[in-house]
Amino acid sequence: MSWDIQNLFRRHAKGIAKSLRRRGIDSETAADLTQDTFLKVLVSPPSGTAKNHNPKAYLYQAARNLSIDHNRHQRVFPRVDLNDDEFAAIADPSPSAETVVYDRQKLQLVEKALAELPRRVREAFELHRIGELTIVEVAKRLDMSTTRTWALIRDAYEHIEDRLNGL
Repeated sequence: MSWDIQNLFRRHAKGIAKSLRRRGIDSETAADLTQDTFLKVLVSPPSGTAKNHNPKAYLYQAARNLSIDHNRHQRVFPRVDLNDDEFAAIADPSPSAETVVYDRQKLQLVEKALAELPRRVREAFELHRIGELTIVEVAKRLDMSTTRTWALIRDAYEHIEDRLNGL
């Protein structure tokens, strides 16, 4: 026997959702379970050897079974609504494994890019970026003008950025 799912949906979806809401299920979940009911029937319709074919009864029974499963699941895993602050308090702040791998790859590229720089450029960059010195302080330490020091640091940034764009 072939079931006309579209026609059955048009005729019975509202009634199924209404019966689920009467069973104490909120309207959004009832709508989801109604969709799941028709999906279940679409994926595995009743066997062709069944003696009595009552599509409406079959759909309502499938919906009832899904609601029982849903309620059972809710008892085992109750839903908890959290506001943003509460959610942030339990969220794991550590990066994902993919982020860790990606960041390590970027760090390796930066290390290689720094090794490729001329000594003065690398030294100016490291004093400024890692040593947290101002450009004026770096210039004094390297006995250079601030303009030349800034040019070296800018060249280092550009070189590192070029290497990272290849990632």
